[in-house]
Amino acid sequence: MKHIAVVGAGITGVTTCYSLLNRGYKVTVFDKNRYAAMQTSFANGGQLSASNAEVWTQASTILKGIKWMLKKDAPLLVNPKPDWHKYSWMAEFVSNIPRYEKNTVESARLAIAAREHLFSWAEKESIDFDHEMRGILHMYQDKSGYDHATRVNKMLVKGGLERTAVSVDEMKSIEPALSGELYGGYYTPSDSTGDIHKYTRGLAEACLRLDANFVYDAAVEKLHHDASGVRVEFTQSGSANSNVEQFDGVVICAGIESRKLGAQLGDRVNVYPVKGYSITVALPDEESQTAAPWVSLLDDDAKVVTSRLGKDRFRIAGTAEFNGVNYDIRDDRIKPLIQWCRTYFPAVDTEHVVPWAGLRPMMPNMMPRVGAGKLPGVYYNTGHGHLGWTLSAATAEMLGDVVSQSMAVDKAVNATSVASAGSVRKAG
Repeated sequence: MKHIAVVGAGITGVTTCYSLLNRGYKVTVFDKNRYAAMQTSFANGGQLSASNAEVWTQASTILKGIKWMLKKDAPLLVNPKPDWHKYSWMAEFVSNIPRYEKNTVESARLAIAAREHLFSWAEKESIDFDHEMRGILHMYQDKSGYDHATRVNKMLVKGGLERTAVSVDEMKSIEPALSGELYGGYYTPSDSTGDIHKYTRGLAEACLRLDANFVYDAAVEKLHHDASGVRVEFTQSGSANSNVEQFDGVVICAGIESRKLGAQLGDRVNVYPVKGYSITVALPDEESQTAAPWVSLLDDDAKVVTSRLGKDRFRIAGTAEFNGVNYDIRDDRIKPLIQWCRTYFPAVDTEHVVPWAGLRPMMPNMMPRVGAGKLPGVYYNTGHGHLGWTLSAATAEMLGDVVSQSMAVDKAVNATSVASAGSVRKAG
């Protein structure tokens, strides 16, 4: 039985582990945290959103970034401080603008494919993750935003998504709690929401039942490749000594650390950390519970998404910040999320709000890196950006197929080599 190491126990690492286990591999997962799903998979917006598959590689994104550069509460904030990785990444981002439509269509297709696996795994493993299948409602405050959504809708339709234009009256019928001045919207009934942290932890427990090994508090320092496979060198919390374990292959699902680990194996994995923020609003009384929406919302202008996580939690997330590896939770980035809640859901009590920030690992083309590396036995499933949870089950299955195919080829090559050697010995 081949033994595969997976680096990272976020949503992509855990779904990858599950996919490999179901294909008959032995799997060990390494993560520097004490538990699974403690970083970017901890408190995201909660949307499983094929309707949010539009990639960001368009000229308007660049213009907004420049316009908002000095506005601290802007939906998109770029720290102007010189940084080679940031600006080289942005240059590559610009070079991908011609593939904007193609990549949006492909993202939508992947998101739709992911649903089947994600939902079936949750049912099979009895994972309770506050799943709400009430659709996602995109909201627009003016005609220009709505018209852009209409153009995007044509791409989403090409990807296989059904999304319907709705009037303001229809929007408030779909979600009666919604208030405020609006122009129109689009509604995707097939999208849904849930708690990514609960889902990832539940699937990790299922992996344990299938005999996976999770090594927590383990910072992977180096990956060594040779003819016998891949050696993972790591240190565990509280110990100054390095540990080394040998594997037949490795899958890097390490979020923003994938770039460093990939470089050790000769691969360029150009992920950049794009910070996003969220608040989880406690709904302590019946008034707040009634006033908060159950249907998920996506405000394209403010770059804000929402999800209802059970009876007494309301998640609001958004913004994009290009500021390097920085986990600081800034008050001037949290306040706009609270104000957004007060604007559209004024009766919701915002006294008890838990802020959070995470770093999305983004590739310049806004597409995940899924597949084999240059060296045998090296694989990647990383760089999902703002669609990590939405795409994770599909990319895990894609990666599982790649591993199975390459391992089968290696096995066939080895068998041929053994047979050839036997023939030579017999002839001799």
